[in-house]
This record gives sequence, C-alpha cells and structure tokens, in this order.
Amino acid sequence: MHLSKQNTFGLALLLGTVVALMPLAIDMYLPAFSAIGAHFDTKQSQVELSLTVYFIGVALGQLVYGPLSDRYGRRVPMLIGLAIAAVTSVACAYAPTIEWLIAARFFQAIGMCAGGVISRAIIRDMYEPIDVAKFFSLLMLVMGVAPILAPILGAQMSLYFGWQSIFLLMAAVCVMDMLSVFFLLPETHEPNPGVRLSTTFSTYRDILRDRHFVGYSMAGGAAFSSMFAYITGSAFVLIDYYGVPPEKFGFLFGINALGFIIMSQVNRVLLKHYSYKVIFHTALKVLFAAGIALAVGGVVGVALPLFLIPLFIFVAALGVIAPNGMAGALEGEARRAGAASALAGSLQFSLSFVFSGAVGLVHAKSPLPMCLIMLSGATIAMLFARMTKGTARRAA
Repeated sequence: MHLSKQNTFGLALLLGTVVALMPLAIDMYLPAFSAIGAHFDTKQSQVELSLTVYFIGVALGQLVYGPLSDRYGRRVPMLIGLAIAAVTSVACAYAPTIEWLIAARFFQAIGMCAGGVISRAIIRDMYEPIDVAKFFSLLMLVMGVAPILAPILGAQMSLYFGWQSIFLLMAAVCVMDMLSVFFLLPETHEPNPGVRLSTTFSTYRDILRDRHFVGYSMAGGAAFSSMFAYITGSAFVLIDYYGVPPEKFGFLFGINALGFIIMSQVNRVLLKHYSYKVIFHTALKVLFAAGIALAVGGVVGVALPLFLIPLFIFVAALGVIAPNGMAGALEGEARRAGAASALAGSLQFSLSFVFSGAVGLVHAKSPLPMCLIMLSGATIAMLFARMTKGTARRAA
C-alpha cells in the first residue's frame, strides 16, 4: 500500500530519511577521524580526503540520476542508488587500507545522492509550487535532526563499538530506506521513452539558459553553502579561539541547528500569507545583515555572546532560504524535474565543496576567515537573486 499525497507527514518522514542519508554520511563519521587515522596509521589529511571525494561523488552522481529518473521513473533509480549506498557502506567498514576507504567513500556518495535528487523531483511531481515550498519546509524538520544527533551518535559508536560500526549503521539505514521505498513510495513519474539520455548535456544546457532557475538555484545554493563554511570552521572558532569546552560545543552546534529547524517550520506559516518569492528575498537580506555582523565581530574580536547572536540568526535564516530557493528553481521544470533537481543539487554541492575547502585551506588564527567566507556566500546569493526579479514562470 503506497502513501498518497494527502499523507503529507508520512511522505515527508519517508523522503526525509532518504534525503538525510547524504548529511548523515558526513556528520556521523567526523568524530571518528582520529580513530580512523590511528587504525590506518596515516595522516589526518588522508582521512580528510575521504570527505573531499564524498563531496565530488555527490556533485557528479546527482547529474546522472536526474535524467535517469526522468527516463525510467523515480522508484527504480532510487532503489538502485540505495543498493549501491548499502554495499559501499559495508565496503567502508571493512576497508583494508585508507586508499580503499577513500575509493569506497566516492562510490558511497554516488549511491547516497540518489535519494536527495530524486526526492526533490518526486515532490515537484506531486505538488504545486507553493505546496512544494511548504513540503520542503516539512522535509527540513526531518532532515534537520541529522546534524544534531549524527555527531553525538557517531562519537559514542566510535568510542564503544569502533569506527566501523558507523558505516555498518549507514548500511542498515540504507536497507531500511530501500524497503520503505519499495513498499510505500508511489511512482510519481511514469517512464518516458521520449527522454533521451544521449541528450543529457543539451538538456542541462537548456535549463541553464533559464534565468529563473539559475537565479534561485545559485542564490539558494550559495546561501546554503555558506553553512558548510560554518560547519568546517566552527570547531576551531568556538573551541580553540573562544575556549568553549568540547562537551559544550555540541550543545551550541545543536542550538544553531534547532534554529534552522524552527525557521523551516515558521516558513510553512509564512507561506499562508506571503509568496515564496517575497519570503526568499527578505530572508536573503536578513542573511546578508547577519553576515556583515559576523564579519565586523571577527574584525573587532567581540565577546562570545555577541558572536553567537548573529551566528544563530545566520543559520536560522537558512531554514527559510533553503526550501523556498529549491521551490523557485523547480517551479517551471515540471516535465524534467529530475534533471532540474539534479543540476540544482550538483551546483549546491559544488559550491559547498568550494566554501568548506576554502575554510580548510586558511590557517586561521581568528574567526575572521570563516566569517568572511560566510559573508561572501550571502553576497553571492544576493547577486544571483537579482536575476529572479522580473522572471516569469516557465513550464517545461
């Protein structure tokens, strides 16, 4: 018995657990970096490479699943991706060398990204644009739990059961999601022989000519990618610079994640009174203002409480920007929602890789580099958002 579109929360719970696999595979094993390095007797940089290739795999893999889901339907490519993710998660757990782990992480990303790109296409298949934004907000409620619980769970599992148990749990979640998709998820896009995989690149080129798509996908992607700069640099800023005890770092990280979740739900209420476009552009202004406040705080060297306030506002604003940005990007792409979702997701993860890598490359001695990179994300988002002014919805 498949879930219907009327069972909104049931669909959000199912798709949320599938989409959450991507961030879960990032956040959960971060606390185990030292243990993995010690196990393979290798440098920290080698272990970090397993995260880098994961970002690359996600960015590339999404470009494959989009056209496949437009051609063969949503369910089959998603099930194949989840199967790949399950097998490669086991391969990560039993990797004999660090090189094996790095390679397995790349293919794990190829499998796990299927859930994210195809879930967004499914939502676009089932709902009208304003309801798409509302559903994405509900999805954030489910997904937002991952960055709060994953690092805590990963740290405890690594401590008591070994770092390998983290990847075995990922494999188990993949299998659970496969069963849920197989028995509960309806097919929302019948196979379309008219979609030619050989014309994939021309399809992407045509989508990129749409100012509405580029404006919303790049603005939303640049804004959301700035959070990866925060994720990468937050441990140094809060623990090393401000002297926050490690055991309290998770609490502060969780508070910001909670702000993200709360605002994603406030967005559902706002959408009853305002269009997603108005909300999106207003939230970008709030993000930009918070980014300026963070940069000023980084220059002046403000006390921790004065730093945490704009940081919280910045992350919370993303809870509004993310769902409305994706809704705007997919609004006029009903016929090829898979390809559009794939391209939007790939652009976002490519930017995330750049932003997180930029923080990692800078040998920071203060919060300023992280703050400036976050502000640059907000600035880029504002510039791309200007492309959406005056653009009309295009049915494709």
